[in-house]
Amino acid sequence: MRLGLTLFILLLMLAKASLAQTYPVRSARIIVPWTAGGTADLLARLTGQKLSSALGQPFVADNRPGAGGLIGTDIVAKAPADGYTLLLGTTAPNSVAPSLYKKIPFDPLKDFSYISLLASTCYVLSVHPSLPANDVKALIRLAKTRNGSMNFSSPGIGTPNHLSGEMFKMHTGLDLQHVAYKGSAQAIGDVISGQITMSFENIVVASTFVTSGRIRALAVTSAQRAPILPTVPTVAESGIRGFEAIGWFGLLAPAGMPKDLLTQLNMETIRALKSDDLSDRIRQLGAVLLPTSPEAFDQFNRQQVSLWAKVVKASGAVVE
Repeated sequence: MRLGLTLFILLLMLAKASLAQTYPVRSARIIVPWTAGGTADLLARLTGQKLSSALGQPFVADNRPGAGGLIGTDIVAKAPADGYTLLLGTTAPNSVAPSLYKKIPFDPLKDFSYISLLASTCYVLSVHPSLPANDVKALIRLAKTRNGSMNFSSPGIGTPNHLSGEMFKMHTGLDLQHVAYKGSAQAIGDVISGQITMSFENIVVASTFVTSGRIRALAVTSAQRAPILPTVPTVAESGIRGFEAIGWFGLLAPAGMPKDLLTQLNMETIRALKSDDLSDRIRQLGAVLLPTSPEAFDQFNRQQVSLWAKVVKASGAVVE
């Protein structure tokens, strides 16, 4: 009996070792839970190209949008943990959804293996140039005189943009009205036209309008200044200590991935992020590179889930 069990364990170990030595033997897909053309989609395609070159098999971006990123994310949560179905994880479904939705079909802390973070972006607190406020302190003073008549836009309820605004309200005690749109184009468009007071738009979208002077950037929501807008202070620098809101992008796999495969993918992902062409392209987007170990990525998201849960609770936002 013991001999049979020992042989079984040895065969299992050999099978795992063989899997690592031969992986990948066919194409893999990187599920992107968002539409084509966005930052997540671009990062999946750029990273996939590097993994394809390094590992000798295609790593193809597969867009599966819907339900705020939940549909594509759930596909990966329920896929085999064999390295052939990966996820381009993002803030909304992986960090915000557990507290925003009454029920979601996966557990972001238990149903995934964390490979590596790829990059982070921040949000830009911006206003129409005609608004008589040139910095955050002036904006706060102005808002207090307008008795709840000032508003901010976002591309939807529960998006990190929306919750960045709610975090701002939480820290300042301001009465600001949230106006939800169906996308960033409309949300930032009505700030540009002057119909909306302010927005917390992703820097990838906002930076072009800031540079052209169509909106005025008062602050960025990251802990450090954004390289693409180096003269714009952070919200924390502007007097709101401890304020930080970022959007993250990372590579994940289903839970239970063999550790040797996880290590292999982590090493190749970090190597890709350190390549000059990929790192330059990511910086051009206004994003910040964030290569990590699997353990650091896991810990990072646990902190993000906790952070956004507090903001969601304070905002009262709930999605059925």
